[in-house]
Amino acid sequence: MRLSRHTHAAARSPRSRKGLLASAIGLGLAAVLGAAPTAGAAAAPDAAAAGGPASYAAYEKSKENADANRAFFEAVKRAVAQERAAKPGALAVTVTYNTRNAPSFRSQIARSTQIWNSSVSNVKLQEVSSGGSFSYYEGNDSRGSYASTDGHGRGYIFLDYRQNQQYNSTRVTAHETGHVLGLPDHYSGPCSELMSGGGPGTSCQNATPNATERSRVDSLWRNGLAAAR
Repeated sequence: MRLSRHTHAAARSPRSRKGLLASAIGLGLAAVLGAAPTAGAAAAPDAAAAGGPASYAAYEKSKENADANRAFFEAVKRAVAQERAAKPGALAVTVTYNTRNAPSFRSQIARSTQIWNSSVSNVKLQEVSSGGSFSYYEGNDSRGSYASTDGHGRGYIFLDYRQNQQYNSTRVTAHETGHVLGLPDHYSGPCSELMSGGGPGTSCQNATPNATERSRVDSLWRNGLAAAR
């Protein structure tokens, strides 16, 4: 998700991740990315530089956004079914991550993990020293922060320095992590809705998913597990 930026181009990196369905979802756009970012990743031209309510609303209703959300959720369902098949006795699926490439945001990431783990029951986040299902990165990118994932934690979350100074940094991190757990953007939502992202503006300080978002994550992962039985 991108809090204030939109882009239609793919990011480039020498470290490609083969087999990754990379649905990159930012506070302002869903795009296709397939590699981990570099710290100073070059940004694509901005498709909606204003990043205001009108541009958020227009994108939310677009076919591009609908297609990206559909692909994202299908990937979630497939991946979680595979996880259940590999661990048939698991009561909850554990998604692991590492923060080696985002040292400046370790406290925000820890808080985001705490928020999500206390909010949902059927999936848990756990930090590991290396490897893991996905990684956090930090750097400068005029497109803002975004998540590139197959919907089950395989991929990465990029945290942009400037955006995290403009917006509540824990909200940015928790929002992007919400994409890993299967939630789409909903820019027209109120500040009380975590996945409204940058829609409510920089004054929004909420970093906690609301009851509907919590229920949606639990339902998505519960249904995915059941499908693998």
